[in-house]
Amino acid sequence: MDPRIEKHAKILVEWSTEVKKGDMVLVRATPNSHDLAVAIVHEVAKIGGNTVVLMDSEEMSYAYFKGAEEDTLKQVSKHVKALYENTDVIIALRSPMNTRATSNIDPKKMITRSIASQPISEIMMSKRWCLTVHPCATLAQQGNMSMDEYQEFVYNSMFIDWKEESKNMHLIKEHLEKHDDVRFVGPETDLYAKTKGRIWIASDGKRNMPSGEVFTAPIEDTVEGKIYFDIPFMQQGKVIEGVRLTFEKGEVVDYSVEKNEEAFKAVLETDEGSRYLGEMAIGTNRGIKDYTLNMLFDEKIGDTIHCALGRAYKECNGVNESAIHVDMIKTMIEGEITAGDETIYSKGKFFFE
Repeated sequence: MDPRIEKHAKILVEWSTEVKKGDMVLVRATPNSHDLAVAIVHEVAKIGGNTVVLMDSEEMSYAYFKGAEEDTLKQVSKHVKALYENTDVIIALRSPMNTRATSNIDPKKMITRSIASQPISEIMMSKRWCLTVHPCATLAQQGNMSMDEYQEFVYNSMFIDWKEESKNMHLIKEHLEKHDDVRFVGPETDLYAKTKGRIWIASDGKRNMPSGEVFTAPIEDTVEGKIYFDIPFMQQGKVIEGVRLTFEKGEVVDYSVEKNEEAFKAVLETDEGSRYLGEMAIGTNRGIKDYTLNMLFDEKIGDTIHCALGRAYKECNGVNESAIHVDMIKTMIEGEITAGDETIYSKGKFFFE
């Protein structure tokens, strides 16, 4: 086996999820991630944990949505719920065979299913969990890279000194929490929100691998201003580009989209909470050099910010409820981030650099 796969598995088990003897570990895998799943099972067994592996694929999702009527979409999967309730650790492996398999499925069907699955999502979020990617040809092609280049891209984003990264991210967190607000300023952007009583989280590889972001849930009705997200992103199999949002009292009151407006409109119309921000965040991982239409990597790109419409993380003391959580990213190499009277970041440098 490629020793990089074994190193990846070791990071997931020892650093990201801190598996202990006796832990019940669930690995959600795809056919393309078989080798990484094997390595994880081995690492968990050495520690004294027990593993069950579930296999899924994009074509299975397509088959489900193609066949399911509305009453089926609304059902809670009780067997899956029971499995999650009896699991200590969840490691999800993304290594798709076809990222566009569900492109032609009605977005409303996916949203209906997302709403029904929310109780299971909440159980998952209460566990020790981590989401990662195993390099595959599909994602290499999506990122306009050869397989060799993509493997280097993925492992360069993960094989870093996470203890040192964690130290720097917690320093950013500490300074942000000294203040009661945050402001993002850049090209076509001036977005402000209050954050008093909210917690900033330093995401240092414990939930995502790779990671590298410091995020919070803004006070919902305090978000004011405008923002332009210049990095394309994938939503329900469609690439959405050039999203511009205007907020008043926390709510999106105006928007425009350069590509795939209908897909974005479906996001906004999901539910009452989908027009409010559930997250504001700063990307810190400079091992990630460019976007690849994979949010696990793209939202962590160094010298960027991102915001998410919809569900807020309770660990931030966020209260916005929604069936969706859709991240959108903006480059900040020419921008500035302030909190109170302190400059946190300006044109490529954090305050400690």
